[in-house]
Amino acid sequence: MTTTKNGSNVTFHYKGTFVDSGEEFDNSRKQDRGPMTVEVGAGSLITGFDNALVGMTEGETKTVTVPATEAYGERDENAVVELDRGIFPDDFEFNLGEVVPLTGPGGNPFLATVIKIEESTITTDMNHPLAGKDLNFEIELLEINNSPEETENENTDG
Repeated sequence: MTTTKNGSNVTFHYKGTFVDSGEEFDNSRKQDRGPMTVEVGAGSLITGFDNALVGMTEGETKTVTVPATEAYGERDENAVVELDRGIFPDDFEFNLGEVVPLTGPGGNPFLATVIKIEESTITTDMNHPLAGKDLNFEIELLEINNSPEETENENTDG
């Protein structure tokens, strides 16, 4: 039986909930998104989710708890920054809780959430919205797409 390993291309559905409240924060079966396809171990997923895929078989469903340290990291209070309103266009409208695009020192774009609006400054939180949260994921592995060479080796090993 084929199992996933680093380098396997897999297709799966998932549902994410918060450990503390059970509230659902994401679900691939909703919002007309459909299943995801990724290469296991390629770094496109949070570490804890990526690790959970290793060893799964087609058709398997499992639930895993991913601590904040293996998800989006712990909250960093140094990532809450007060910015001068002058760095934004004059007609820029700010709303509490809104995500605004910013550019870092190296020219890299990133997003921040507006948490305080004052006359001359805007306070933003640059932490990922899920930072500091322990997460549960229900993962349903739909398909493993190993290369023909990998599949051939697995068939001769077993």
